[in-house]
Amino acid sequence: MPEVKKILLIRLSSIGDITLTTPLIRHLAAAYPDAQIDYCTKSPFVSLFISNPRITKTYTTDHPPVGNYDLVVDLQNNYRSRAIVRSMSSVRTARYRKNNWKKWLLVHFKLDLYGSYRSVVNRYGDSLHEIGISASDQQGCEIYLSSEELAYSAPYFQTPQKTLALCFGAKHFTKRYPPKIFAALISSLLKKELLQIVLLGGKEDVPQSIELLNSLPDTCRSQVVNLAGNCTLMQSAAILSRSDAVLCNDTGLMHIASAFGKKLFVLFGSSSQAFGFLPLNTPYELFEVEGLHCKPCSHIGRNHCPKAHFRCMNDLSPYTIAEHIHNYLKLLP
Repeated sequence: MPEVKKILLIRLSSIGDITLTTPLIRHLAAAYPDAQIDYCTKSPFVSLFISNPRITKTYTTDHPPVGNYDLVVDLQNNYRSRAIVRSMSSVRTARYRKNNWKKWLLVHFKLDLYGSYRSVVNRYGDSLHEIGISASDQQGCEIYLSSEELAYSAPYFQTPQKTLALCFGAKHFTKRYPPKIFAALISSLLKKELLQIVLLGGKEDVPQSIELLNSLPDTCRSQVVNLAGNCTLMQSAAILSRSDAVLCNDTGLMHIASAFGKKLFVLFGSSSQAFGFLPLNTPYELFEVEGLHCKPCSHIGRNHCPKAHFRCMNDLSPYTIAEHIHNYLKLLP
């Protein structure tokens, strides 16, 4: 392959998928230390790269990259990313192979052809193996914070009590643990532990945060800080970076938290491990209902439970999860 001086990565969405591409940025920087590495994504996700020292320029679908690249790594591999690639001149293009047919067979026929677990990060890495780059190590994802973002989070960590970040939202209903059951979990946990709980989510998660808070006993609400809809994505990342542990649905903030090596307590509803989205190289405990014949009902999530019982989330015991979190926190200094 000719000398590589200019590289472009493309991943348009979403938060978790983009965060999971950051190990490849590390591998490319190691393979080509003198190369310029640019990134193209959708505009809401540009903030993930503003402080990343490995990225020179960030482009969006509204203002796409132009000119020539020695190497383009298309990790989205759909009609829109291919159109971006066609609009430029590149010496070599590597693409992520999604194997959507395997997802389809698992969702519709519960036929798992994935074999032993492989992270999506490793599957992304296959696109680099094809051009002779090793894309495997024991490190995790990488998220870089600005001094302003860290300063934003500092006031929430001035008390001596431990902090549990709660990422209660998710884009799709079938990936969201019900707010009222979250409230039962929090109530159980606060009976055992003097704890600050910080709710994190976007503006779209505000209704769930209100339902959760309204379902809490009055005695618990003073220990819960609701930042849902009130801070940016990277300010949320700064909160995660300082928290003692994170309780989360299968969502983008889970992968951001993994970048800081946080202990994660992960709730899988309609999600399946086979799709490759477990936290990367960070300690975690996974809670999911085994043996449901309807799971997974989708590879991305649905806006309702097709069976109307939502057992994949409703059957997860809040008291068992609270006990696991308490057992972890009590071991911390």
